[in-house]
Amino acid sequence: MCPQNKTEVNEIVLLGFQDLTSSTIPFFIVSLLIYVGILCGNSLIILLVTFTENLQTPMFFFVKHLGLADFLFTTNILPLMLHLTLNGNVSVPLGFCLFQLYFAGVSGFVQGSILAVMSYDRYLAICRPLHYVSIMRSNVCVQLVIGCWIVVFILITSGIILVYQLQFCGFNHIDHFYCDLGPVIALSTSDTSLLSLVVFFSTIPMIFIPCVFVIVTYICILISILRISSRTGRKKAFSTCSSHLVVVCTYYVTMITVYSIPPSRNSLNINKFLSLLYIVFTPIVNPIIYSWRSKEIRETLKKYVRAIVRPRKI
Repeated sequence: MCPQNKTEVNEIVLLGFQDLTSSTIPFFIVSLLIYVGILCGNSLIILLVTFTENLQTPMFFFVKHLGLADFLFTTNILPLMLHLTLNGNVSVPLGFCLFQLYFAGVSGFVQGSILAVMSYDRYLAICRPLHYVSIMRSNVCVQLVIGCWIVVFILITSGIILVYQLQFCGFNHIDHFYCDLGPVIALSTSDTSLLSLVVFFSTIPMIFIPCVFVIVTYICILISILRISSRTGRKKAFSTCSSHLVVVCTYYVTMITVYSIPPSRNSLNINKFLSLLYIVFTPIVNPIIYSWRSKEIRETLKKYVRAIVRPRKI
């Protein structure tokens, strides 16, 4: 129960980007275009991989589900942010705020888990090519993706249950454009020590272990590539994992940049723009990288474009 001099919080006021002033409309247009690009790019990857037979491989199967996680992650945040940009600040129910926090956590950390699985796929393709087909069967790929969602779902749920038990009394303003974990915890009037402990230990399987796993697999990949005698062979082997390596670096660099800066009054705007970078950069880069680097996707796109624009014979 809240003290008598404080009312229980039922709504959260998101303050968004208050310092944009004259740049509001340009910022809104750019953000909208980026969001449309994310939706179109990832939807295109998902549809191409789903309905094109020559893209039915483990690598593209994981790319499809990475695109799905990117799609869900940005759709959970950017529409509200766009609405917030035009209106200055927005009041949302506390339940909606906690749901957005929960859904952002699940879809965001699934990205990292799938990237770790993809690094294992690249490791097998380069370091264990003779065993690749027997190991990376279709049912194994499905089990790996489902396992990523289940593990992240369980870990995030354990934390969100504690968040739901927090009390929110009196002050209800969050100087952010979405309900991130740090601002929500800071708004609570309850003891958050247990929650902070659970969050800390949850980051080990969700961030630390996947990151270390990716590093180890790429060390093994690099060693295998250096052992290839021909320059052409080394170049071909590296090209099979270069797209994934770029996406992995983008994901972890933006995440570490956002969460390594301690929150303070002077860094609030910096944190918000870095958070925006983390939310939009990886989802917009993924379809661009895989479309540009993957010959199979480029050829499939060309085939469908030619089928659409080719004039019908009378």
